Amino acid sequence: MAVEIIEPRAEPQPAGAPPHPVREFWNYFSENKGAVGGLIVIVLIALAAIFADVLAPFPPDQQNREALLVPPFWVEGGSLRYILGTDDVGRDILSRLLYGARLSMLIGCIVVTLSLACGIVLGLIAGFFRGMIGIAIMRAMDIMLAFPALLLAIVIVAILGPSLTNAIVAVAIVVLPHYVRLTRAAAVNELSKDYVTASRLAGAGMFRLMVVTVLPNCMAPLIVQATLGFSSAILDAAALGFIGLGAQPPTPEWGTMLADAQRFIRRAWWVVTFPGLAILITVLSFNLLGDGLRDALDPKLKR
Repeated sequence: MAVEIIEPRAEPQPAGAPPHPVREFWNYFSENKGAVGGLIVIVLIALAAIFADVLAPFPPDQQNREALLVPPFWVEGGSLRYILGTDDVGRDILSRLLYGARLSMLIGCIVVTLSLACGIVLGLIAGFFRGMIGIAIMRAMDIMLAFPALLLAIVIVAILGPSLTNAIVAVAIVVLPHYVRLTRAAAVNELSKDYVTASRLAGAGMFRLMVVTVLPNCMAPLIVQATLGFSSAILDAAALGFIGLGAQPPTPEWGTMLADAQRFIRRAWWVVTFPGLAILITVLSFNLLGDGLRDALDPKLKR
């Protein structure tokens, strides 16, 4: 008698299995072509900042008195030795832009890290303690928001003294209220949900509720705000440098470069144009990236 051999079948995957979170995020993020373009530009700027020592043809402060206000190489009178031209004291503009990218990215990282960390702490405290402590924190943030951001930064730097470090501190203080308000709003929204109540009943302490239970579910809007705040930090630092309250010459910072070059705007357009374009492209790229992150991380915007 023949025996029929039945081979085991592989169990089919359920049709409604959720995709991997990283793949799902990338699917939503990649639909925004502007955000992908912004991410590519930011990566290129970051690489240029990291490898500025290798890419820059000259040291940022090296002067050549025989090459004052040399135009870019494609303009009559330009030279391939100075691709983007030189400034009024013979410094290579391309080299200063590359080192300026390093400084601007560093400013953005420090400002976002400081303001985000302090904003999360104050926001969680204001969200969990809604009595006098929470009211005092939020009213202080409201007072700070009542001032124009740049004006408040100017006042802080004027009190502390003009320097790059004080400019970073001032910008971090100026953007702090946005993180505090956003963290508090997200925390208050999460506190009304069942999983927080279950954690309380399970005996979770206040610190565990803040850091382990609630904070991870508040990070999506904070990541978006941090990305947008990166561009604001670069822009505000450049503005302070432009009016002489940020990085001081001869530091290769984009705002300081604009301030030094404004008197040559008619006779040497390249001295002003390239630092301005660097600020414009960087800030625009971070804004586009922030929009893409918002679309990918906000469940309300997912189709």
